[in-house]
Amino acid sequence: MIDLYYWPTPNGHKVTMFLEEAGLDYRIHPVDISAGDQFKPEFLAFSPNNRMPAIIDTQPVDGGEHVTVFESGAILVYLAEKTGRFMPSDLRGRKAALEWLFWQVGGLGPMAGQNHHFGIYAPEKIPYAIQRYVNETNRLYGVLDRRLAEHVHLAGEAYSIADMATYPWVVPWKRQQQNLDEFPHLRRWFDAIRNRPATISAYERGEPYASRATVTEEGKKLLFGQTATGPRSI
Repeated sequence: MIDLYYWPTPNGHKVTMFLEEAGLDYRIHPVDISAGDQFKPEFLAFSPNNRMPAIIDTQPVDGGEHVTVFESGAILVYLAEKTGRFMPSDLRGRKAALEWLFWQVGGLGPMAGQNHHFGIYAPEKIPYAIQRYVNETNRLYGVLDRRLAEHVHLAGEAYSIADMATYPWVVPWKRQQQNLDEFPHLRRWFDAIRNRPATISAYERGEPYASRATVTEEGKKLLFGQTATGPRSI
């Protein structure tokens, strides 16, 4: 059993996509990030960066004590290794999957996240910041499009954790001020993943929490005013 500490964000959806694809038994523990659930001591005990998602594997393959994993990319690697699925077994395929996984966690995720922040949440609309991250998101979409012009999926022909990591960050393409029709290979890939039964199921699992996911003014203080000593006003 996998205990998943989750909220319906792109990083949360990555993990439910894998769990649904692999058919693993899991239970969701909602972490309402706008209410400050991520600061609860019991959560910080195994997710020290006060971010979700995080998992507890109650049945690790070595039969030992429960295994905790935080950081969405690390979770995907852990689950791929646990199940032997969605990670190419050959040297070059594994290398490609890890390249594109790290590309997402170090590039597309942070840049699209800043796009969302300055375009939607920032109390002051700063044209330079908005354009900076809209442009960078556009550049990264172009990187994806060129890769997918030559490959069915990001790591090659097979669907992998690299695709699962990247797809949820393309879902909000409209609020990122992008046009998928300008990226035909990315659009082809996006539509194929969107229609996978496991993707549909993963997003359905998040629907009960979606109505609670609106970021309030108090939630903004918790999400965007964090320092080493705790949340501060923004």
